[in-house]
Amino acid sequence: MKSTARLLALGLKANLLAGTRLALFLRVSPFDFRISAGHYSVLAAASLVFWLAGGMFREGFPGALDLSAFAVTLAQIPLLLLACLLVAWIFGQSSLLIAFAVLLTSSDLLFEVVGTAIQLVFRDPRLAEYAGTVNWIYIGWALATLLRSQWLLTGWRPPRSIASGSVLVLTLALFVWVFPRGEGWTRLEEVPDADSQPSVAREDLFHLQGGLLEARVSELEAERPGVEDIYFIGVAPYGLQDTFVRELQVVKKLMDERFDTAGRSLALVNHPATLSELPIATASNLRTAIEQLAAGINTEEDVLFVFLSTHGNEAGELAFELPPLKLQQLTPTALARMLNDAGVKWKVIVVSACYSGGFVEPLRDDYTLVITASDALHPSFGCEAGSDFTWFGRAFFDQALRRTYSLTEAFEQAKRALAERERAQGYEPSNPQMSVGAAMSEKLASIQRRLEAAAPSASIRAAR
Repeated sequence: MKSTARLLALGLKANLLAGTRLALFLRVSPFDFRISAGHYSVLAAASLVFWLAGGMFREGFPGALDLSAFAVTLAQIPLLLLACLLVAWIFGQSSLLIAFAVLLTSSDLLFEVVGTAIQLVFRDPRLAEYAGTVNWIYIGWALATLLRSQWLLTGWRPPRSIASGSVLVLTLALFVWVFPRGEGWTRLEEVPDADSQPSVAREDLFHLQGGLLEARVSELEAERPGVEDIYFIGVAPYGLQDTFVRELQVVKKLMDERFDTAGRSLALVNHPATLSELPIATASNLRTAIEQLAAGINTEEDVLFVFLSTHGNEAGELAFELPPLKLQQLTPTALARMLNDAGVKWKVIVVSACYSGGFVEPLRDDYTLVITASDALHPSFGCEAGSDFTWFGRAFFDQALRRTYSLTEAFEQAKRALAERERAQGYEPSNPQMSVGAAMSEKLASIQRRLEAAAPSASIRAAR
């Protein structure tokens, strides 16, 4: 047993070294690789470890494993083996199945390291204009490595080489654009327990609130002429538990990193831990924030994204609570009036709350996307104390939107995932709702194309 484990460990080392030379286009021979089913199994397992470790390095701690991203990554293994099987069949050599699988996996460590470095570098907004070019270079490098693997194993044997090359190129395309790897590790922000935190009734904190909103709005970056900027306002107004502020922290980070809102995002939070840093979430502060953002953006070009995460009741009101203050609850008509009075044209409104479907009709128009966690007659789930995410927030933001830049496609994915989870646990369906105006649909498609062209992260992870 020990000798077998040692041989597999030595084989893993040899395959990683040979795979690195393969991807760097250094001298390498097929005999430098250790090819067997056992060696491939160890190599595939190591590739998963590298991917997860890379995610931990990029995201930091504390964090949690994203099971949906892990499932997609696992699904790539049988797809790769199927492609290798087809290539072996084309050449009429069954031994090529494992050989191709080993060579195509052996450079994963190098691609993980380089991909991580690129992602960290391009978090700097000043380099965003070069991200698309680097993305294509990275994919081109993966393609060249793939084709070199074929040349190394089979040489040039037309038309079989052309047919097998086409299979491998199609497989890479599937991994990059259809079944991309997500980020397997999601960082969770630590929020101190509310019971140990100060109260807004404390005089210094109470008076500080007057200038916090103005200060945070003044820090936002100016809109860019000719760019359909997204401005994000996240609202976590229920200050009696940590669930909603934890969710907002992850959602805001996701929007900043994937949807280009870094420097253009604002959080309104009711939580004792944030009283000295963030403006509190009141209906008045939300109105002021919307008005001030609308005054500074190009309302004919830019989009306002409002995300609200809190409890909701059957009357259609969203809970705004921060004891000992007595706060006004938010109704659908009140939010619609805020947006209309401010002159905001392009709007995305996402409400994660029970009975939130009542927000759809008052907000519906040709220039608006409205998404709610439930219909007007049913509760949503996951908002109990101790949760880090509501069920809808997890499915829509933390899972679907890490795989696509399409808000509508992400909604459909989240809706299916929620239905399966609710059915499995015996809950009555929450029935998430979506309304998208015709003009807004075209606007979102345009923004999606810009984001996909500018962001290398998803394709870089997928091409590894």
